[in-house]
Amino acid sequence: MKIFLDTANFESIQKYLELGVVDGITTNPSLLFKENSDPIDAMKKIVKMVDGPVSLEVVATDFDEIMDESLKLASYGDNVVVKIPMTADGLKAVNALTKKNIKTNVTLIFSANQALLASKAGATYVSPFIGRLDDIGHDGLSLISDIVQIFSGYDFSTQVLVASIRHPIHVIESAKLGADVVTLPPEILQKMIHHTLTDKGLDIFLNDWEKLKKGFPNIGF
Repeated sequence: MKIFLDTANFESIQKYLELGVVDGITTNPSLLFKENSDPIDAMKKIVKMVDGPVSLEVVATDFDEIMDESLKLASYGDNVVVKIPMTADGLKAVNALTKKNIKTNVTLIFSANQALLASKAGATYVSPFIGRLDDIGHDGLSLISDIVQIFSGYDFSTQVLVASIRHPIHVIESAKLGADVVTLPPEILQKMIHHTLTDKGLDIFLNDWEKLKKGFPNIGF
């Protein structure tokens, strides 16, 4: 399963790219707003920082305007994936962009019906938002199960990109269900790295090593 980082923060992107565990980046207008910098410059910089896919989201809702924005975003780099909302005009744009060999990510998916339609329109990725479903009392992971099952029964090339990840368990359960990608904020990735027993075990090993050095003062590497 691929892991994308859901952020527009340059420091976080660089930090986790250096670990070798991040396969791509997803952004949106809200994430760009948080960084309080020129959004166009920020998107162009992120595209250059990352070798893998970078999802850049349109803010238009009308077909013609979506197409204009999409073509501009796609011009920022060969690794750009244009992120488009799940609407009728959005589907129309996805279909047109696919014919131009421009990759797309259909966002704000909340039902298997929406995912099915986005895939048929030619989406490279569909992004079901499981955390937001959980927030209103629905089972977000059951949606992932449904989409994966549907896609596996047909010759769909669309990848299931799980979004709105709330905690590390969402990541593991999505992987078990067969999702292709998860996108998660830096703080969730940080939680995946750390475990209290790992920290405790490391402290024990280092303390014992210091004690050992007292008996063998010339030891070293």
